[in-house]
Amino acid sequence: MSTYNEQMQKRADQYLKETGSTVFTTRDLAGWAIKNKFWEPHPSILVKQCAEEFSKALREQYMTDPRGRRVRAKHVAMVEQGKKQIPLWADIRTASKDHMERAFQLRRQQVVGDCRQLKNDLDSYNQYYNKQGEQLRIIFDFREDLADSDALAA
Repeated sequence: MSTYNEQMQKRADQYLKETGSTVFTTRDLAGWAIKNKFWEPHPSILVKQCAEEFSKALREQYMTDPRGRRVRAKHVAMVEQGKKQIPLWADIRTASKDHMERAFQLRRQQVVGDCRQLKNDLDSYNQYYNKQGEQLRIIFDFREDLADSDALAA
């Protein structure tokens, strides 16, 4: 009994033999395999892809609040279910305070992670790759940026 990977390798060899190709992309190979019914997605793959597409769409859904601010309509919070953390979505207009607090903390952690990576990149550039003298600097205090943005929106 061959493993799944060995079966896939045999299909690739079959593709080369049938098409006469000597080079190929895995996209071409996948198209051939699907067309010839040698491969079909497992339902869990379809569910995962669909869920990812919903997540992307929900993250990009905005609305205008009563004050005229553009805000996200849907928010995700990580919630423990048994030993797993699962993402639960809610609409800002109907979500509980607990859900929104978790969602905002998650978003804040993502911002901190982005800032941490930016600082690492900046520090590495300044230490190893900045050959033009003065060190680049970035201020990680966003209060002025937020105040400026609020002033423009007013």
